[in-house]
Amino acid sequence: MIRSAVRALLVAAVALAPDPSAAGDPLTVVELFTSQGCSSCPPADALIGELAERADVLALSEHVDYWDYLGWRDPFAIAATTQRQRDYARRLGLGYVYTPQIVIHGASQVTGSNREAVLNRLDEPEPGNPLAVEISRAGDGRIVVAVGGAPADEDATVWLVLFDKEHSTRVSRGENRGREVRNYNVVRSFTRIGSWNGEAVTLTAIMPETEGLGDACAVIVQAQNTGRILGAARLDLNRN
Repeated sequence: MIRSAVRALLVAAVALAPDPSAAGDPLTVVELFTSQGCSSCPPADALIGELAERADVLALSEHVDYWDYLGWRDPFAIAATTQRQRDYARRLGLGYVYTPQIVIHGASQVTGSNREAVLNRLDEPEPGNPLAVEISRAGDGRIVVAVGGAPADEDATVWLVLFDKEHSTRVSRGENRGREVRNYNVVRSFTRIGSWNGEAVTLTAIMPETEGLGDACAVIVQAQNTGRILGAARLDLNRN
């Protein structure tokens, strides 16, 4: 699992399903696997910046570490993010990993720099009904996650994702040498905070107060075997 800046305390209990209207509109989760050491990644990074503005999309940049050997060590690369991409490759029947790659809702993939293909894929409706997921602040550094009940073909993992909304980096070595690279919704940690088996559940997670990482967070409910994303919600941590 990804080494996290977040300490997660589970308080799992069966609860009534959250009001879908309180959970907000359904989100399509778009995960970009990228690297500051990859010369073909900046167009995909810019696309994620655009998608991050959409109310119906949870766009995330997940930096991998396998291009660091080219001379530039990506400051946001996480080794286990590379493993997450490899897990997707296995589930999606790919024999390799690459950047920039976009995985949409855990169910399909497309080259991240292919803007038309990405936007066309987002126009396609997701199969099935989205799972109701709600995330809110509870004070004392805690957040509360409510996942509704629904028929389940397989168990799912509930992930808490901490991310920074934007970073600008002057790259001094490697393929992007001399270039200012802008990244959006940069994932700093994934933390497993519980599981879901079809029953409604409420989870509480304790967020760090002094780590200085992450100005927003999201919750992703992801099927354990297929990797399909069943539901998601996000929260701006800078809002009072």
